[in-house]
Amino acid sequence: MEHFTIGIISYLMGSIPFGFILTKIFLKKDIRDIGSGNIGATNALRTGNKLTGYATLILDISKAIIPVIYVKINFPELIFIASLCAFLGHVFPVWLKLKGGKGVATYVGILFSIDVLLGVIFTISWMIIFILTKYSSLSSIIGALSIPVYLLFTGQSNNVVFFIIMFVLIFFTHRENIKRLKNKEESKTKIY
Repeated sequence: MEHFTIGIISYLMGSIPFGFILTKIFLKKDIRDIGSGNIGATNALRTGNKLTGYATLILDISKAIIPVIYVKINFPELIFIASLCAFLGHVFPVWLKLKGGKGVATYVGILFSIDVLLGVIFTISWMIIFILTKYSSLSSIIGALSIPVYLLFTGQSNNVVFFIIMFVLIFFTHRENIKRLKNKEESKTKIY
């Protein structure tokens, strides 16, 4: 019963579509009609309102931190269930017919909640690739890959399966971006 309850609560927290809500309230627009149509922070930046974009980023990170930290303290053996369900909530929100974001900001919240070092590794990897390419999608994919690679290289293989699964999910959510990258049609992102 605990597994089910924690999974549902984490999913519902993760499924709060902050990008959709903020653009509706403050810009009177539907974020799904802008840019890529995605509800995440990168597309929220494409609204032209940086405050909305960064607020979406912070809130999408926070909606993973809250349930995962709670579970880490009270039910540490269920931390990966809470993490996965929060991520799936963002990607497949029940409120928007299961059409959500790509899960990167939520994954960042998960990483920092599980182990701050993992969050730092992802962030540094993301920033290096972004500085070199200006592609948020490629930065996110490489950042997600950096976690299982780091764990394998440092001999921390006990939890590596979870992070490989997360990489595969992020790769999946970026499948259209990968096609555009291959065809040199991907849009570069301005973060400031």
